[in-house]
Amino acid sequence: MLWSAAGMFRRLGGCGRVVVQRRGKGRYSAPAVRTPSLQQLARAAARFNLELEQAELQEFQNVMKGTLASYQRVDQLVEPLPPVKWPRTPGWRPEPEDNPHNAWYWRTEITGAPSGKLQGKTVAIKDNVAVAGVPLMDGSRVLEGYIPEFDATIVTRILDAGGVIKGKSVCEDLCLSGNSFTSATGPVLNAHDNTRSSAGSSTGSATLLALKEVDLAIGGDQGGSIRLPAAWSGVVGHKPTHGLVPYTGCVPMETTIDHIGPMARTVADTALMLEVLAGYDGGLDPRQPPNLTVPEYTSQLTGDLSGTRVGLLKEGFGQELSEADVDDLLREAAHRLTSAGATVEEVSVPLHYPDGVGVGGKGFYPTSMMDAFARGYKSRANDMSATAKLLALLGEYLNENYGNRYYGKGQNLGLTLTKAYNEALDKFDVLIMPTIPYKQLKLPDEDVSISEMCRMALTQIHNTCPFNVTGHPGLSINAGFSQGLPVGMMIMGRHFDDATVLKVAHAFENIRDSNS
Repeated sequence: MLWSAAGMFRRLGGCGRVVVQRRGKGRYSAPAVRTPSLQQLARAAARFNLELEQAELQEFQNVMKGTLASYQRVDQLVEPLPPVKWPRTPGWRPEPEDNPHNAWYWRTEITGAPSGKLQGKTVAIKDNVAVAGVPLMDGSRVLEGYIPEFDATIVTRILDAGGVIKGKSVCEDLCLSGNSFTSATGPVLNAHDNTRSSAGSSTGSATLLALKEVDLAIGGDQGGSIRLPAAWSGVVGHKPTHGLVPYTGCVPMETTIDHIGPMARTVADTALMLEVLAGYDGGLDPRQPPNLTVPEYTSQLTGDLSGTRVGLLKEGFGQELSEADVDDLLREAAHRLTSAGATVEEVSVPLHYPDGVGVGGKGFYPTSMMDAFARGYKSRANDMSATAKLLALLGEYLNENYGNRYYGKGQNLGLTLTKAYNEALDKFDVLIMPTIPYKQLKLPDEDVSISEMCRMALTQIHNTCPFNVTGHPGLSINAGFSQGLPVGMMIMGRHFDDATVLKVAHAFENIRDSNS
């Protein structure tokens, strides 16, 4: 998989040129952006293979002075921010004895409306989501100390629906890991075996649910980061159709693969939370189509799958790292859906593989977060995880030597992959495969090598990542246990048919629990 790490770093570290005409004269204020020196321009020219003489550089410098003056005006304007509707206190960093699995990054207590669909339900927010007045670290020293001044859209929606936010859950360093050991605050221990990984990057959210410390949680998913920890923690995690839930106010990684969604212990609670989170947010998120309609997902959880066609994705099984007991458990679990009226058959999609991602778009940009990242990266880049460093180095190398060629080709191939899945979904209502085709890894020792850390952090995503590229909805639910460890079943569906994915998951949950 080609992660556009360099694009993520640029996206958080700066924004495009904006020109606003200066109006009139006023009192002196220090310049927002200083005019570049001739030496700085010479270095920039060299990076673009431009051979400019001193006199030419001087002329360009003079031209830039007028353009840079517009930044002064931009700096003085007040930018619109998402609202902060509900009072709160900053909270506290939990002591180790109160956080034995290291799943909480920050504790707080934010109470929303006195009534609503989530009335009284407790919620953990993944620490890549802005909660005004509460620290946001995104698992990384780079953002340590940053405190957002706005609430993400989904935070407002949770509080408006009566939810109670109990704190921020630990996530992996910049969310760039499918394991649970790269966070700057330390590894998150698996709720079923504290010597093993909880998977990532929504590590803390899944663990807190498994420990029954909260009722609901928020996860983020760019390569599997909701579904992977749900699988290894034995809970439910739903990656909605791309754009169904607004990403506004969350740390962006890549516009075309950014997903945010609900996690819970039951499918019913997951569906209920999706009803609250989903819907258009007025154009602040470019990922969303404006004509979104949100059905009542909970009312469709009937347990009846009569006429539902389930396809077992052949390429999701029997991979190089697959474990036979996991594959066998998943096949047997999926065939149990026939007792609810479904038909189950094997289907092949040979193009099932991880792919590339994209950048850019209109909408709300969290400029304070971008500024914090740019400053933090200059001073704390060496403190990032080996995974983050790998992806930054690889992304920068590819960008410098090959430009956007492979990014563009990856996006084009993503269209081909989308078509292949859609053709399979013309014949089947959902596709099923293992979320992760092997059991929970042991957490690494302190002397683990860079190559081993990177391997452990990135091998889980083979089945999950392709659906971030295509944007199809997907859910992981516990299919059962192997050697005492939970195994995740991933159910994928058609675009904006999240209801069917939830319906199949709920029917399986009924069958599983009735036989337990």
